[in-house]
Amino acid sequence: MTNPSRRQALTAGLAALGAGALAGCAGTAGGAPELSTGTQVPSATQAPVADGKQALERLMVGNARFVAAQEQDLDEGIARRVAVSKGQHPFATILGCVDSRVPIELVFDQGLGDLVVVRSAGGALDQSVTGSIEFGIAELHTPLLVVLGHQRCGALDATIKALDADQRTSHTKGLDYLVDTLAPAVRQVAGKSGDRLTNAVQANVTLTLTKLRQSPVIGPLEKSGKLHLAPAYYELDTGRVVLL
Repeated sequence: MTNPSRRQALTAGLAALGAGALAGCAGTAGGAPELSTGTQVPSATQAPVADGKQALERLMVGNARFVAAQEQDLDEGIARRVAVSKGQHPFATILGCVDSRVPIELVFDQGLGDLVVVRSAGGALDQSVTGSIEFGIAELHTPLLVVLGHQRCGALDATIKALDADQRTSHTKGLDYLVDTLAPAVRQVAGKSGDRLTNAVQANVTLTLTKLRQSPVIGPLEKSGKLHLAPAYYELDTGRVVLL
C-alpha cells in the first residue's frame, strides 16, 4: 500500500476541521478566487506563464485551493523528481519568513520545480538573501517576485520588544542584526492606529520591496515590464494570502 503524501495528509486534516467553513473564505478580500466543491483542478504539468501578472494569478488560485482544502494532486513522485532534475523552470520567486507555520509551497499549492523560495527571519534582507532573489530572477528567469509577510511574525514582535526596552534581544551579532534590519518598519508605524505588529509586518514588506527595487538586477527588469513585484500578507488564522 502506498503511503499518503504530506499534501494528502494535510488535505485530510483540514477536511476534518471543516473544509466547508474554509471554502467560504476563498472569495473574500485579497483577490483569492472562490472555488466550488466541484472545481476541476489542473494537472501537475502546468503551462508556462506569459508574464508576472499571470504568474501572480496562478499563485492566488493556488492559495484559494489551499484555503478551501481542495489542493490539486501534484506529482511529487519519482517521475517528477527525475524530470526536474534535468532542468528547472520556476514561475515565481518568493521571499518569505522562516516561520514553520508558513510553508510557502503548500500555502500556494505548488510542487517540485514551481517556485524559487528564499526565507529569512521576518524576510530580513542581507547580501545573501538579496543575491538569492536576484539569482531566481536573473538566472532562472522568474517573471514574478513576491515579498510575503505574515500574521503574528515572531521576528517583528521581538524587534518591537527590543526597541521598547531600548536594548538588543541577545548578545549574538546575528539576532542583533535582525533587530537592526527590521527596526525601520517598527519605527515607521509608531503611533499608527490598529494592531502594531500587523502594521509593522506590512510596513516591512513595503520597505523590503523598496530596497529590492534598488538592485541593479531587479529595478531595471521591473521598469522594462519583464518583472512584476507584489507585496503580500499571509493570515495564519485563515490560510489566506492578501495582496497589499
